[in-house]
Amino acid sequence: MERLDKRLGALCAMPIVALLTLSFLAPLCVVAAFSIMPEKVFSLANVPDFSAYAEIFRQGYWRSLCWSLGMAFAATLCLLVLCWPLAFAMAKVFKKFTLVLTIGVVMTLFVSENIRMFGWVLTLMKGGLVEGYLRHWFGVGFDGVLYNVPIIVFGLVYVYFPFMLFPLAQGISMVPDDARQAAADLGASRTRIFFEIDLPLAAPGIMVGSLLTFVLAAGALAESKLLGGQAVIVIADEIETAFTYGQNWPLGSALSMVLITLIGGLAIWAVSRVDLDTIMGGKR
Repeated sequence: MERLDKRLGALCAMPIVALLTLSFLAPLCVVAAFSIMPEKVFSLANVPDFSAYAEIFRQGYWRSLCWSLGMAFAATLCLLVLCWPLAFAMAKVFKKFTLVLTIGVVMTLFVSENIRMFGWVLTLMKGGLVEGYLRHWFGVGFDGVLYNVPIIVFGLVYVYFPFMLFPLAQGISMVPDDARQAAADLGASRTRIFFEIDLPLAAPGIMVGSLLTFVLAAGALAESKLLGGQAVIVIADEIETAFTYGQNWPLGSALSMVLITLIGGLAIWAVSRVDLDTIMGGKR
């Protein structure tokens, strides 16, 4: 019976597997093929040319990659610290009010990311909303806080807040209240309960939230362009420039493949250490 269920499951999964193959693997193969073509020669008939990959290190594109990964890591760490109290409250304290918070956070996703970024630009720029009110009411002003690395990280934190909050709340909800109460009855401090019970048992939610946030932030572009004013050039900007203004498709494809390989490797490593059955409620 179990063998029959597996066969039926595999048969039912075939349409989605075929769809994912066409929608994900096929474009990926095309990008990989372009990355080994000579510049402005759209043919695989020639000997594979890996000069685009060498160009990444020769021209210093690796610096943009490091900036992207570094700011993505910083944003992920900030979000983990910021979201934990709210996620804990949503999972353990607020009860019915959790639905209101969920709707409020999700509604921010209904507005385009670029529009929200422009809103922050108008708010924080010199002569903008904040500086204008300060100058009007208190007679003081400032030069603006835009166009630097910290404001880019702030933009990443703001945009990807929901992607950390909800997986984290799901992970915390899997921590049994009985375990926390038993530890407290045995004399464990709140700090010890946090590090020895809450963090280990909520690890799947932490891993999923961190992975989602890091992957999305590493490929983000609007934050560095609008809030950062290109104070630093991120890898997504380099890819866009190579494909558009530079018309160097092999270089753009090579940059894309390097980013995909790094992020994909990290994702596979992280997912292999997450119990998805527990997260989906299959096991307790």
